[in-house]
Amino acid sequence: MKRSLRDSLKLSFEFFPPRTVAAEKKLHGTVERLKLLQPDYFSVTFGAGGSTREKTFETAMAIRDMTGMDAAPHLSCSGSSLAALKEVIQDYKNNGFDHLVALRGDIPSGSVGGGALRYASELVELIRRETGDHFHIEVACYPEFHPQAESAEKDLENFRRKVAAGANSAITQYFYNADAYFRFTESCAAIGIDIPIIPGIMPITNRTQLARFSHACGAEIPRWILQRLYDFGDDMTALRSFGIDVTAKLCERLLEAGAPGLHVYTMNQHAASEAIWAELGLLQ
Repeated sequence: MKRSLRDSLKLSFEFFPPRTVAAEKKLHGTVERLKLLQPDYFSVTFGAGGSTREKTFETAMAIRDMTGMDAAPHLSCSGSSLAALKEVIQDYKNNGFDHLVALRGDIPSGSVGGGALRYASELVELIRRETGDHFHIEVACYPEFHPQAESAEKDLENFRRKVAAGANSAITQYFYNADAYFRFTESCAAIGIDIPIIPGIMPITNRTQLARFSHACGAEIPRWILQRLYDFGDDMTALRSFGIDVTAKLCERLLEAGAPGLHVYTMNQHAASEAIWAELGLLQ
């Protein structure tokens, strides 16, 4: 891959807030390694109903302080009051953040209500109302369509509402069928959605974990990939080698066809991202 292409790409890595001191130390090591891959930013997830609000803030601050690079905290509206959302938005602005990932999020288990806002588009509207153009706002989209969507058409309409509310760019749910992404972006262009749509990439390193995540979020694992993963049995080295190769080839096809970048769901690990970057020729 030519370096001039690398310079035009939007590249990012996603982490989740660590729950223990040991996990925090491990994450810091991962961040230091992935910093060397020169991403444009790191993002930090946000638990259902704000369950990791403080840890998201602390982790984003730590990453920014460690690397001197842009950190984009996730903000979910499910299960949160309007006052709480306004407070956290202002906290991020007052602490020098200018990049947010705005999501509906999952409704926390046992919650009676869904919170003050029902949709991510309403959260984007709130951020714009409270802070104007201060934040670059990323939103989510779904090439294989949201599992709760009534239809593909309605899911596209939901995405268009988020864009109309003021989203600057979007990150997709992960997928392994490049054609799903291409058809999705074509459908978006046909209804006037013109913001960058960054493919979300989940490196394949663990069969059980991948199957669980995919079942929960509605991402399809092609049968040929899943069968090969089962064929490896307990040979984790061979499984990871196969998984990295499959993921890297997906990324290569996406970038060659004009995808504006890559957003990697790292699971707080560095090895898979490093291997994919090496296969793509993105190391500098």
